[in-house]
Amino acid sequence: MSAEPDAPAETRIHPSALVEDGAELGRGVTIGPFCHVGPQVSLGDGVDLVSHVVVAGATRIGARTRIFPFASIGHPPQDLKYRGEANRLTVGSDCLIREGVTMNPGTTGGGLETVVGDGCAFLANSHVGHDCRVGNRVVFSNNVMLAGHCQVGDYAILGGGAAVIQFARVGAHAFVGGLSGLENDLIPYGMAVGNRAHLSGLNIIGLQRRGFSREDIHALRRAYRLLFAQEGTLMERVEDVAEEFEQHPIVQEILAFIREGGKRSVCIPREAPGPA
Repeated sequence: MSAEPDAPAETRIHPSALVEDGAELGRGVTIGPFCHVGPQVSLGDGVDLVSHVVVAGATRIGARTRIFPFASIGHPPQDLKYRGEANRLTVGSDCLIREGVTMNPGTTGGGLETVVGDGCAFLANSHVGHDCRVGNRVVFSNNVMLAGHCQVGDYAILGGGAAVIQFARVGAHAFVGGLSGLENDLIPYGMAVGNRAHLSGLNIIGLQRRGFSREDIHALRRAYRLLFAQEGTLMERVEDVAEEFEQHPIVQEILAFIREGGKRSVCIPREAPGPA
């Protein structure tokens, strides 16, 4: 006899796993061999801890997220100022967290919370530092290092071995090349490469793959050339571009990012840009 449609899916816990009292498990959770789930952890429906996964602290994992061996999720932040304050880590639904990934909760200096959005992929040995805000559908390739207090926008991609300095911002749909060291804010739709990364154009391939129209891409290219021309200051150019592209929301998104500012300067090209 088949189960009713609303019947709880079976939760499977391997005999070698340790799930401490107080942990909250959704329907259909799978906890594989030698995993450890702490007493303040909440696992959403269909979460799969493959094996040897440790989830600690006040950590919430969204539905259907899958975590692979030797990931360390929710242990105390790597901040020498941390003194045991109550903090939390929230990871969204449908994320892929591969082997050896580490994610830390927040600190007093950053609101005591680290947040990761939905549908993200964190490949082997990548790291999300304390107090970070990572958007939806973000991809971290192997060995990406995200320091504390960083912000990463939706659909951003960070290539293998990339490192992002603390307090830096990576805009939506941006791309950071492999082995790049990003010390400044990267505009939405921008692409940064290099040991000390510089702005090297727009993430055109990513925009095409996500279905942006030719008109939008053409507008972004024209706005990019104007924004990073050599005449005037950046903020003067921002106001000029804002007036010319008043009816282009994606250009306005870049301008809002620059105006908002942060603790880091905006990443700029090494030379005046040609075609983006």
